[in-house]
Amino acid sequence: MDNAAAFEKVVGIIKPFVKNQEAFAKPSEGTRIIEDLGVNSARLVDIILAFEDEFGIEVDDESADKVRTLGDAVQMIQRKTAPAH
Repeated sequence: MDNAAAFEKVVGIIKPFVKNQEAFAKPSEGTRIIEDLGVNSARLVDIILAFEDEFGIEVDDESADKVRTLGDAVQMIQRKTAPAH
């Protein structure tokens, strides 16, 4: 899956949890999930679980803690879905 496709899926998953629709109108890789979009930390757990379901991955606590921006989420998903060599 390329970055653009992963980004679109991430945006779709996060959409129901966003409180700041104005910031969400123009999402970018640098958009901060909690600070910019107004997602609370409890909902961030729900988002991580949704990533696991959508992408068929397992996200450990250390990886989840590093997801601060939409770009972080895409990079983590790309790493976890990359074919093992």
